[in-house]
Amino acid sequence: MPFQFERAAIPDILLIKPRLFTDARGFFMETYQARDFAAAGIEASFVQDNQSGSRRGTLRGLHYQIRQPQGKLVRVLEGDVFDVAVDLRRSSSCFGRWVGLRLSAREQAQLWIPKGFAHGFYVTSDWAEVLYKTTDFYCSEWERTLRWDDPAVGIQWPISGGRPLLSEKDARGATLAEAEAFD
Repeated sequence: MPFQFERAAIPDILLIKPRLFTDARGFFMETYQARDFAAAGIEASFVQDNQSGSRRGTLRGLHYQIRQPQGKLVRVLEGDVFDVAVDLRRSSSCFGRWVGLRLSAREQAQLWIPKGFAHGFYVTSDWAEVLYKTTDFYCSEWERTLRWDDPAVGIQWPISGGRPLLSEKDARGATLAEAEAFD
């Protein structure tokens, strides 16, 4: 199998490590294979790819769509990030808990975040490019933002040098107590 699937502290989130084939020319790897992903419990159809480029200290998120929720398959094409998912499924025993994992272009690992989670990342390298596949289309009407620094969630971001660089939308995110959540 060209992938190794590891469950995170919240078991629905998977760290996916591809098998890398290297030689003098460089490397080759599969980044997605429907059969292997389905065997690991990821039975998703991806409909959209998103890519962002961000400089050191940028924090993007924590985003989710309350309707048309998106499962996300996240990977870093350049640089390093601290990637976070927060469980917003009220029916989950993990509601309000978070998982944070370092992803890098060097290691080529991916993160599967199913529907029902808020997602964001903090850039720890000088520059990072992040690509993620989604299981539903973006819809601004249903997009919501969970506050990145809500003490009720308690994310331990590896922030250095003061506050992160945030968009206005991300700076105005809702706390977990205020946020719309999933059933």
